[in-house]
This record gives sequence, C-alpha cells and structure tokens, in this order.
Amino acid sequence: MAQGVGPMGSPDADSIREQGRRVRELMGLAADGGARLVVFTEGALSGLPDRRLMSSDPDRVAESDWSRVDWQTLAAERQQTIERAGELGLWAVVGSLHREPGFGRPFNSLYVISDGGVLVGRYDKRFLSNNESSFMYAAGDHATVFSVDGMRFGCAICIEARWPEVFIEYESLGVDCVLLASYSGGSAAESLDDRRPLAHALLTEMWIAFAVPGTAPGAMPSGVAAPDDRWLAQGRSDGTLQVVFADLDPNNRTVHAGYDSGRAWRARHVTATRSRLGRLELLGSSGPSE
Repeated sequence: MAQGVGPMGSPDADSIREQGRRVRELMGLAADGGARLVVFTEGALSGLPDRRLMSSDPDRVAESDWSRVDWQTLAAERQQTIERAGELGLWAVVGSLHREPGFGRPFNSLYVISDGGVLVGRYDKRFLSNNESSFMYAAGDHATVFSVDGMRFGCAICIEARWPEVFIEYESLGVDCVLLASYSGGSAAESLDDRRPLAHALLTEMWIAFAVPGTAPGAMPSGVAAPDDRWLAQGRSDGTLQVVFADLDPNNRTVHAGYDSGRAWRARHVTATRSRLGRLELLGSSGPSE
C-alpha cells in the first residue's frame, strides 16, 4: 500500500500534477521493493474534493460545481500513471475522480492498471455517504474483481467498510484480498478505524489491504489485515510518503482462522442458510395466552 497522498480541496491543475508526481514516485518505490501490486488511497490521483469548496453556492453546501476540476490535466496525469505502470511492470490500483460521458456527476473511483500499462478496470464507489449522495457523486452499480499472479482481488472505498454485504459479496466471488482505499486527514477519532478491516478479514477469511494517507499524528496508518485477526503489516502515522509491503500466500493455511475450510463450508450451505434467515416468525402477535 502507498501512504501519504490524497489531500482535500479543489482539484486544480497544480495540485493534480503534484498528486500524479507523488503517485508515480511511490510506484517506483513499490517496484524497487519487489511489489507486484500497489494500492493507493481514495482520491490519490485527483485529490479528494471538499464539499464546501466545491459547492455551487458560496453560502452553503449545495450541488458541487464540477467545472472547477481541471479534467484535461487529470486525464493527462492518469495516462502518465498508466504508462509508468507498464514501464515498471507493476499493477496499480489508484483512487481518483472519474467523469463518464452522459452522467451529470462524476464517480469516486479506483482505476485498475495492469503491469502491461493498460487500464483494465475501474471500481466506482457504490455506497455513498449522505453528503456524497446529496451533493457530489454518482453511485456505482457493480463489484470489480481482477487477478494478479493467480490471486483474486476486489475493490472497496472508505465508508463501504461499514457495509458487511460488500465483503460478503467479494467472498462469494472467490476473492482472496479486498483492496479498501480510504481517506482521512484527521485524528484517529475522526478516521475510519482499524477494527472493521480486521473484523472483515477474520469473518470472511480474506486479506483486507487498507490504504489511508496517515498524514495526521496518531491517525490510522495503512496496513494489511490477515484472516487470523492480526495486522500482517502496517505503516507509520507520520505523514511521510511511504510504501507498506506485505506478502500474501493463499496456500499458507496458518493464517486462516477457525475451520480450515470455512469459506468452502459456507459456500456449500449459503442457499439453505439464506432461506432459513429469510423466515420470520412472529410470536405473541395476539397478546399473551390465557
């Protein structure tokens, strides 16, 4: 995971160029360390827009004015990043705004870039906060899964950590690791804390790669939560640009908690289980018996 990129603000040309430079610098550090895949924070390439600065009404939070984004510069930085991945032979998952023709609002997205320098996929955040859905983004409509060296990866963004259904879906799709990209520049109390990645990893027996900026003292750093209820690796919360390295081995059964074949066992029983959970029996609806 890469840590230390993705400021809040208005995505002007200069800030977007600086974000692109930082992203590609960290890609180089990841490749030098032998990484095959690097995941960046939410909004790493474009920066994450502040709803107040983006508001079309200067006196209140209103519909965002997306003409303030330098989309041409963002497209150029995206292309340079794609080409850099090909030069390094490195897979990269990079957070950014994405504008799709025909949509009034952009998406809060993760670009999936292959080691051949090809944009092979995109994940659009599906579950939005109240402010995001009211004033800012369009919502995505599908999960995104891709494979690197035989391992399957899924994508999620920030507040989606509060939706167990997202991770249950990826488990059902045979994913080995979910890449959870988030952003918070505040203190630990204001950040998406570390309990949810650990809980999702333990309950679904997947790795959860949690990418955050870690820019504020005491803020949650990036890390990889393992299926045995521990952090396989974590970064430093000192605001520096850094890459957190972790080796994932799906054949290492020692990291799997509980039943060794828990995921396969759940998969066999999922249809019957959902049927049972879907039943509702109302007891005492006519009042106490006499």
